[in-house]
Amino acid sequence: MSSYPTKPTFAGDSEERIKRFLATASHDLQSPLRHIAMYAELLLDDLEETLDGEQLQSLRMIMEKAQTAQRLTKALMSLAGGTPQVTPEEVDLQALAESVWGELTDETAVGEATLESNGLPSIRTDPALFGLVLRHLLTNALMYRSEAAPHVAIAAERAGTDWFIRISDNGAGIDPAYRERIFEPFWKLPKPGMVQGAGLGLTTAREFLTALGGDISLEHSDESGSRFVIRLPIA
Repeated sequence: MSSYPTKPTFAGDSEERIKRFLATASHDLQSPLRHIAMYAELLLDDLEETLDGEQLQSLRMIMEKAQTAQRLTKALMSLAGGTPQVTPEEVDLQALAESVWGELTDETAVGEATLESNGLPSIRTDPALFGLVLRHLLTNALMYRSEAAPHVAIAAERAGTDWFIRISDNGAGIDPAYRERIFEPFWKLPKPGMVQGAGLGLTTAREFLTALGGDISLEHSDESGSRFVIRLPIA
């Protein structure tokens, strides 16, 4: 079993910037998300008898996603305040992975992308926080692709008191010069022609996993792809 490095200590200024970013963004999103969920619920109450099955499913999905986003923004605010709000429950990891993957492939319109994740277990964790961790990792797998169609494999095994969840891709790999930097805040792996974002994906993924009692590390990377491993406590 691979060893897992302790969480790096970032410079005070960067850590404070992350906290301010998370707190401000989460606070500003609370009101519109609350209204989206409220109006979706009102529409369901008023129109349920007149809508067909597909329309009802779409409206319920809007309400559920808005409520999930509300939970997530509250967790982000608590994380920024130093007291993470974690709501653990039994989570079907297979269903969660397929749901996140479906959303991402729809959003990115990456053709012929495939996910291999059969037989994943149920785990006890916070579905909103862990779902965002998966989203960050799967987004990177689709974004930093090679010339081949993206393929991602997710596998889980139990060892002692922990789950080890491995996420492998067939992307371009990570240059050894950058492997110590990928978890740094506000830093993104260079890629020609790519629009640069905030560079907080892997940073926040590690922060969420720390709040969940786990960790993440890059286990392997070369020209055939990369493999990240997530450690989560079983209970």
